[in-house]
Amino acid sequence: MLSRKTKHLVLKFISMFSVIRGYNIPIIALAQYLSAIFILAPVNKRALNILLDFNLFIIVIASGLTIASGYIINNFYDSKKDLINRPNKSQLDRLVSQQTKLQFYFTVNFIVFLLAFFVSFRAVLFFSTYIFLIWFYSHKLKKIVIIGNLTAAFLAVLPFFAILLYYKNLYPQIFAHATFLFLLLLIREMIKDLENIKGDIANGYQTIPVLFGEMFSKRIITLLTISSIVPVYFLVEIFEVGYMDIYFYVSLIVLIFFLQRLWKSDSKPDYLKLHNILKFLVVSGVFCIVLINPEVLVHGRRLLRF
Repeated sequence: MLSRKTKHLVLKFISMFSVIRGYNIPIIALAQYLSAIFILAPVNKRALNILLDFNLFIIVIASGLTIASGYIINNFYDSKKDLINRPNKSQLDRLVSQQTKLQFYFTVNFIVFLLAFFVSFRAVLFFSTYIFLIWFYSHKLKKIVIIGNLTAAFLAVLPFFAILLYYKNLYPQIFAHATFLFLLLLIREMIKDLENIKGDIANGYQTIPVLFGEMFSKRIITLLTISSIVPVYFLVEIFEVGYMDIYFYVSLIVLIFFLQRLWKSDSKPDYLKLHNILKFLVVSGVFCIVLINPEVLVHGRRLLRF
C-alpha cells in the first residue's frame, strides 16, 4: 500500500504531466529528429551522425522544455476558461497550485537558457525569443481575433525552424512542408475555437466564432482546407518526397471527409472529433517522414550492427 504522502506526490506528478501535456513532447522531439534526417540536414550527412550530434540533441531538449513551459504559462492564463471548456482536465491540473506552476515555468526557462549556451549565442537568442513569444501569445495575442490563431500555428512550427537555422539549408521543399503543416495547425486552431466557444464568450476571447458566428468560421476553415492543395501539389508533382506522396494523397482524402463532417457539425463533441482528425494527420505525418527515403533506416541499422 502506498502511503498518503506517496499518493499525494504521484497525483502532483500526474497533474503536472497533464499541465505540460507530456504526451506531446516526445512526438515533437521525434518529429525534429526525423525532419533533420530526411528533410533539413545536408544530403551528404549520414543519419547516424545526425543522431549522435550533441548540439542537435541540446536543441531538441531545449525545444521540448520550451514547449513544456509554454503549456504551463498557457494553462496559467487559461485556468478560468478551462473550467468551462475542459472541466475534468481543469480539476486535475488544479492539483498543482498556480504558484508552483510559475516556479516550474521560470525554472524550466532558466534551464533552456543555460542549454542554449552550449550550442551558440544565436541559439540563446532564438530560444529567448521563442519563450517571449509564447508568453506574449498566452498573455495578449490569444484573445485577439485571427492574430491569436496565426500566432498559435506559427509557434507550433517554430521548433523546426530551430533545426533549420542549425543546418542553414534553405531548400524550397522545406517551405512547402512547413506551409502544409502550418495550414493543418491553423485549421486545428480554428476548430478549437468552435470547440471552446462557450468558454471564450465567458472570458472575453475575441475569436472568429464569437465575433462572426460559426457559419463564417466554417467558411474560413473550408478556404484554408482547400488552400492546402497548393503545397501538396508542389510536394507531390515538383519536389522529390519519395514514398511520402502516399501520405499527402491520403491526407487530401481525409481532408475531403473532414470538410463533409465540418458542415454537419454543430456541437462540441462534433468539433472534438474534427480536432482529433487533424491531430491524427499531424502525428501520422511525423511517422510518414521516413517514407521520403526508407533506405536510411536500413543503412542506419547496418551502421549500428557494425
